Amino acid sequence: MTRFFAGFLSILVLLQTFSRELLVLDYQARKAEITQLFCVNKARPRLQCNGKCHLRKQLRKATDADSKTPAGGFAKVKYDGLAPEPVFVAPAAPAVFALARLFAPRVASCYAFSPAAGVFHPPAA
Repeated sequence: MTRFFAGFLSILVLLQTFSRELLVLDYQARKAEITQLFCVNKARPRLQCNGKCHLRKQLRKATDADSKTPAGGFAKVKYDGLAPEPVFVAPAAPAVFALARLFAPRVASCYAFSPAAGVFHPPAA
């Protein structure tokens, strides 16, 4: 059932997208019938209209129908931005760095203190 519904919706979208091309295909398939029924220039065969006037009217009608539909249909929204507030930056812990330099001068260059590391850790089981 869902495949049928998806296929049906796909066909509807394709028909809407290729509506002008379908009009031209219909004209090509039924050219003699359209010439006999709808051609305005039957009395002047040397113009070789062959129903192109009817095709032109149909294409113009389809274009007018497309242009009447609203483009996008989205409401215009204006966003007012506020200036960002200054973010408080905690000073680095100078006591920790001083102690690290005293007791382990070689490791002190590789050590970086991050206050966020104490907050973001995986839960313990």
